[in-house]
Amino acid sequence: MNLIITCPRHFEDDTKNEITTIIQECGDQNPQITITEFSGILSVNTTANPLDVIKKIRQKLEDEPWEIRYTSRAIPLYDITKTDITQIIDAAKKQVKALRPDDTYRITIEKRNSSISSGEIITHIANSIPNKVSLEKYDWIILVEVLGAITGISVLKDSDILSVEREKRGSQD
Repeated sequence: MNLIITCPRHFEDDTKNEITTIIQECGDQNPQITITEFSGILSVNTTANPLDVIKKIRQKLEDEPWEIRYTSRAIPLYDITKTDITQIIDAAKKQVKALRPDDTYRITIEKRNSSISSGEIITHIANSIPNKVSLEKYDWIILVEVLGAITGISVLKDSDILSVEREKRGSQD
């Protein structure tokens, strides 16, 4: 899994068709898209670069907005682990090498169907990174997506996450 797609509840099949077409246009003719046990969440495993998929969705929103009817958000995942505090911390530490010494970051936890402590994840990650935390003006997001027994971790820029609603609002300004 290297991409999470969210959509309104009960539109998972329509979203799967919509995303399949977009990923195929990005060069992957056989993406693995799974409707998860969590309502409104699809997991995607594609050979296409997830950031290219997000770029393609943005392009469609600008050129042919009527073609994006079901997708709400697209989130790239750079590492997948078991939902285990040690593995999550290790995955985050590997990715934070992208940060320059003066870069700031925030940690965002999206948790579904798990009793793992968000506070514990945040504390352990923050203690292992020398950079400053900034909740308002940050350079990077350390995103931890907990989906039951598996967790996706990404260190990314705000612009790497696609929010269709935000994109549409932005284009009206």
